[in-house]
Amino acid sequence: MSDGGDGGSREGERTDPGGASAVLDGVAADGANVAIACQGGGSHTAFTAGVLRGLLRNWREDDTLVGLSGTSGGAVNAVTAWYGLTTAGSGRACDLLDAVWDDIAAETPTERWTNDSFVWLNRVEASGFPVPRVSPYYLPSAKRAQREFREVIERHVDFATIRDLCDRGDYPHLVVGTVDINGGEFETFTDQDITAEAVLASAAVPELFPAVEIHGHYHWDGLFSQNPPVRDLMHVAPERKPDELWVVQINPQDREGLPTSPDEIADRRNELSGNISLNKELRFIEQVNDWVAAGRLPESEFSQTTIRRIELDQRFDQPSKLDRSRDFLIDLMDRGEAKAEAFLAGR
Repeated sequence: MSDGGDGGSREGERTDPGGASAVLDGVAADGANVAIACQGGGSHTAFTAGVLRGLLRNWREDDTLVGLSGTSGGAVNAVTAWYGLTTAGSGRACDLLDAVWDDIAAETPTERWTNDSFVWLNRVEASGFPVPRVSPYYLPSAKRAQREFREVIERHVDFATIRDLCDRGDYPHLVVGTVDINGGEFETFTDQDITAEAVLASAAVPELFPAVEIHGHYHWDGLFSQNPPVRDLMHVAPERKPDELWVVQINPQDREGLPTSPDEIADRRNELSGNISLNKELRFIEQVNDWVAAGRLPESEFSQTTIRRIELDQRFDQPSKLDRSRDFLIDLMDRGEAKAEAFLAGR
């Protein structure tokens, strides 16, 4: 990982209030409260960074961003965008997203060789060839990679100021999803409770990284539970409830034909694991919409929410979620930005 990029507005001050207000404070009566939920998916979530960049650069002034959530790589993007937006506006949020992914990219010859070898080994394993596995708890490289990942996040997000930012203004609700290993339940961290450890836990893929201890129990990657968290975005004050929920979806929803080869089965299993919990939560929102339309719920407490998906429309294999090659990440970000612009134009 490179050492480039600065840490942003380390004092937590809004250096460009006007830039933020266009996104955070809607002004027109016909504007919508918008929440954005970012699905996890490793390196594929560079697409999400591009989507957020495209959305924030072309934000409609009468809409208000009321919530951001994410799991794993989606959490990295959500927290980075939220921090940039609340401290210095949408331009700074876009710059921080670029800087974080610039640091994540494999840069040095050693990093590129290690990255290519790791992706290749995972493709061999996905094809059905037996590959010996070692627990990340016995690999110094796994702990070192996790430590470097934390350094990247803390280089660009000053977590010490998040509590003050949440207390100071009417900023978007921020949610990070993890899994409580000991309790066997999903656990979300919200607003003031979000720390570097929470983001690290959300991205702690069990086969790759050690679990992260928070509040006396251990956490794994939130891909097992809420991917991404949606429920917390809806449980807010009535005036802050989203009229629209935009889901940035990494895993393809549909697939033609039957997966039969070991790598096809592995790919589809991975895709389904990330979508089933999401679809369950979205169906509940649709059910609430039906109840509100039928007059079964009080409109003073419940409102209808339109669900819109911004999907990665290119299919990649599961091992590519581990690929940190710069060209691959840049291509995904460009795809995401173009997809966001098309989404807004057709909205």
